Amino acid sequence: MACRDIRRHKGRSLLIIALIMFPVAGMTGAATLFQSSQETAAERVQYQLGNTQARFRALPAMNALMVQDPLTETTVASTAGDPDPDFRAADPKDVLPSGYEVLTESSLNITAEVEEADVPLMGKAVDALNPAFVGKYTLLQGRSPAASDEALVSTGFLARFGLQLGEKLTTSAGTFTAVGTLRDAGYSDGNAILFLKPGQGNVESTPERSGRMSGTLYYLLGPAPVTWAQVREANKVGVAVLSRNVALNPPPANLRSVDGSPPSYVPAPPLSGYLTGGLIGALALLEVGLLAGAAFAVGAKRQVRDLALLAASGADGPTVRTVVTAGGLWLGTVAVVCGAAVGNAGAAAVVIWARHQGSVRLPGFHPDTLLTATAMVMGLGACTLAALVPARQVARQAVLGALKSGRAPSDSGKWAPRLGVLMLVLAVVLFAVGSGLGLVGDDPDLLSSRGPLLAALLIGGAVLTVAALVLLTGTVVGFLTLRTAWLPLPLRMAARDSARNRSRTVPAVAAVLAAATLASAGIVLASSQQEDAKRTHYWSALQNQGVLPLSEPGPLHADGTVPEPKAIDPGVLTMALKQESSTVAWTQVLNSHQPENCDMRPTPDRSIPAVTETSNCLVYALAVPEGNECARTAQGRVKDITDWRCQGSMQPYGGGQIPSLVVGGAAELRAVLGRNASPEALEVLERGGMVVSNGVFVRDGHTAVQANDVRRPLSGSFNVFAGYETVSSTELPAVVEAPPVPVPFYGVISAATADRLGLRAAPRALLVQLTDFPSAAEQDKMSAALATVYRSPIYGLHVEPGTNRDDSWMIWSIVGISALITLSAAGITTGLALADARSDHMTLAGVGAPPRLRKGLAGAQSFMTAALGTVLGLVAGVIPAALIVAATRMFSGTNVPWLQLLALLIAVPLTGAVLAWLFTRARLPMSRRSAST
Repeated sequence: MACRDIRRHKGRSLLIIALIMFPVAGMTGAATLFQSSQETAAERVQYQLGNTQARFRALPAMNALMVQDPLTETTVASTAGDPDPDFRAADPKDVLPSGYEVLTESSLNITAEVEEADVPLMGKAVDALNPAFVGKYTLLQGRSPAASDEALVSTGFLARFGLQLGEKLTTSAGTFTAVGTLRDAGYSDGNAILFLKPGQGNVESTPERSGRMSGTLYYLLGPAPVTWAQVREANKVGVAVLSRNVALNPPPANLRSVDGSPPSYVPAPPLSGYLTGGLIGALALLEVGLLAGAAFAVGAKRQVRDLALLAASGADGPTVRTVVTAGGLWLGTVAVVCGAAVGNAGAAAVVIWARHQGSVRLPGFHPDTLLTATAMVMGLGACTLAALVPARQVARQAVLGALKSGRAPSDSGKWAPRLGVLMLVLAVVLFAVGSGLGLVGDDPDLLSSRGPLLAALLIGGAVLTVAALVLLTGTVVGFLTLRTAWLPLPLRMAARDSARNRSRTVPAVAAVLAAATLASAGIVLASSQQEDAKRTHYWSALQNQGVLPLSEPGPLHADGTVPEPKAIDPGVLTMALKQESSTVAWTQVLNSHQPENCDMRPTPDRSIPAVTETSNCLVYALAVPEGNECARTAQGRVKDITDWRCQGSMQPYGGGQIPSLVVGGAAELRAVLGRNASPEALEVLERGGMVVSNGVFVRDGHTAVQANDVRRPLSGSFNVFAGYETVSSTELPAVVEAPPVPVPFYGVISAATADRLGLRAAPRALLVQLTDFPSAAEQDKMSAALATVYRSPIYGLHVEPGTNRDDSWMIWSIVGISALITLSAAGITTGLALADARSDHMTLAGVGAPPRLRKGLAGAQSFMTAALGTVLGLVAGVIPAALIVAATRMFSGTNVPWLQLLALLIAVPLTGAVLAWLFTRARLPMSRRSAST
C-alpha cells in the first residue's frame, strides 16, 4: 500500500525525497571534500618524489638530538636537550648514500621585466622531464627544450606576463623562449614558475640564511629503499630525508622520538570546525525532517479515508501505522542512497576539476565511508521519524469519524506542551552544564580535552530547544489566537484557522522554525568569526604603512663570518618610490640597533665580549615586570586572550617590520603612533626616559631595558625558542603612549639615552606611509624602483593592509542566503498547508467570498506561519550559538549582529506573505468531488 501511494502521489513523494536527499548529499560531499583535502602518504610520495627513492635536504636542527616527522620531513617531531653551540650541521650532499643516481633541484633567484619593472618570480633548476620525475612534473603543452635559450614555464607564468608559447621573455637569468607548459605537483598552476635545467642561464641558487646549504634538494634514484635507520642517522647531522619506503611504511611511534617516548608534537584537532559543522549539520537535518514531516502530514490526511477502510476491514492500529511509516522508509532509503551518490559524485567532480585546473588544495578523491554512512543513517532516521508522527495521529482516529464526509478538528491532547516544557528544561540544563564546563576555569589545555563533551552537551541542548519549541507551537498558536480581535479580517481568519487546524499549522511553523534556527545560528557564528579575525589581526605597522631596510647584508663568507652590509641611502629610496607611485604621503628614517659582525658560527669563541669595537652581538628588549606576565598553560597556550597583560604592542607575541626599539624624538613618535605625542611623553623622552608602546612593560613609572646576547639562545617548554641570555638590564623613567592598533615595537628613546645605554643606533629602516593600499600595477612599479637600489630582488615594500573596514557585505550575503533558506522552507510548508486547506477556500468561494479575500487569507496564513517560525527560530538559534562560542572559546568573543537578525525577522514573513498572495490563483481549480456535485 505504501508503494502504491508513493506511485499515485509522485509530486509529494519527489518533494520528500528531495528534502532528505539534498542535505545528505551536502553532508556527504562536504565530508568527502574535507577528506580529499588531506594528502595521503602515497600522494605525497607521488607528488614530491616521482619515481625516486628519497629526497635529502637541510633540517632546521639546533643539536644532534632531533628527529623528523616520517612524512613531513622538515617538521621536527621530537627533540631533546638545549641548543648545542658546538653542533655543526652537514651539507646534504655530503651524507648521500652510495649506489644511487643523484638528481638535483635548486631554487633560483630570478626577476623578469614587466613594463620596466623587475618582478621577482619563482625559478627552479631541475631536469623536470627526466622519467624519474614522472608524477612530480607533467608536461601539459608544447615540447621539451632543445636549446640553451629555451625553457619550460608554468601556466601562471604565461598568464602573469601575457605570453604565448613560442614568445620570449627577458629575465635576470637570460632571455628564454617558452616552448612548453609544465605542472609542478607541489604548486598550483597559478604560480609564475620558470623551469631551467641545472647549469642553464646566468643565475645562482638561493642561499640559505645559515650559509650551509645552497637551496638544493637531492633526489636518489635506485632500486634499494632508504630505511628509517638511515633517516635517523641523517637527522643527527642536520639533514632531513623524505623516503618512499618510510612514508609508505612508517615506523612505530616509539621509534619516532629521541628517548623512545611518543612524539611530543601532536596536531590539535580543529575543535571549532567540528563544533560548527556538528551544530549546522544537526540543525539542517532537523529542518529537513520537519519539512518532510509536514509533507507526510498532508499525505496522511489525504490517505485517511483509505486507511479507515483498511481499519474497518479488521486491521489493527499498528498495521495502519506501519503503512504510513513504510512510506517513510521507502522514500528515506531512496533519498539517502541518491544523496550519498550525488554527494560523492559532486565531490569527485570538484576534485577532478580542481586537479585539472592545477590546484593542490585537493590532492585526490578520498570518499569517507564512515561519515557517508553516518549521514545516510541520520537522513533515514529523520525521514522515518517524520513519517512516524502523522502515522500515529492517523492510526488513533476513529474509523466511523474518518469515514464521514465532514471533518472535525483532532484532539491534540496535553502531552505535547508538557513534553515540550520538560524538553525545554532539559535543554536549559544541558546548556548550563556545557557552559559551566567551558566558562569555569582558565586552563585552555583542560578545555581542549573537554571538547567532545562540550560538543555533545551544547549541540544536544540546541536540538532539544528546537524540539521543545516545536512541541509548544500549538500552545503558542492558541494563545496568540485569543488576542487577534483587533487585527484585519484576513489575519483574524488565518489565526483562527491555524488554531483550529493545528495538525497542519504545527508542522509548517516547525519547519520554518528549524530553518530560522539554522540561519540565525550561522549568522552569529559567522559574525563572531569575522569579529575575531579583526581582533586578532597581526599589525606589522599602521594601516597603509610599509618598512624598508636601510642596509643589505651580503652572503656569508666561507669561514662563516658576516660581511659588511651595504648601506642604503633613504633619500634615494624615497625618490624612487615617489617617482613610481603618487600614493606615497611621507617617509621617515627610523634609527635603531642591530647585531653587527657577530660571530654566529656553530663554535664561536665564548671569551669574546658581546660588544667590541668591530662587532655587536646585542639585541634589546623590555622586561615584563613581575605580575604583568601573560599567563600561559603548560602547553604554551594563552590562558585569557582578553587579559590586558596579553594585549597591545609586542603581546602576546612580538616582532614586526618596525624596529623594536626606535631612537629618535617627536618626528619618530608621530610616525609610529600615527599622531602627535603628548607633552608628557616628550618631556619624559627629553629627561632620558622612554615612551613605551604598551603599559604591560611599565611599573611605577619605570621600565627595564635588557641587553641580550644573540649568541646564547634560550629554550622554554617543549624546547621552543624563548629568547636570548640577558647580559645587562637598565631601568628608565617611562610613560605609555599606545598606538591605535598593536603595532609590534617596544617604544622610543632619545639619542642621548641610547648613547648612555651603549646602544649603537644608526639608520636601520625607512617607514613609508601611503595614502591608500597600492594596486598590483603600483606594487610592480615600486618593486622595479626598489630593484634599482637593492642588489637582491627579495626586498620589496610590504604594505600593511589593515582589517577590512567594509566587510559588512559578507554578513549581509549570509543573511541573504539564510533568508532564502528560510523562505524556501516557508514556501514549501505554506504550499502544503494551502493544498490541505483547499476545501476551506472552496467553501469561502461557495459563500460568495471575493478572490481578494481568499488571496489575502493565503498571504495572512503565510505571514503568520513565517513570522511565528522565524521568531521562535531566532530564539532557538541565537542563544545556543552564543553559548557555544562563549563556552568553547573558539573565538575571542561572541558577536550578535542584531541589525542583520532584525532584517531576517522582517524580510522573511513579509516576503513570504507577498509571494503567497501573488501565487494564489483567483479562480480555484475544479476538483473531482465538486464536479460531481
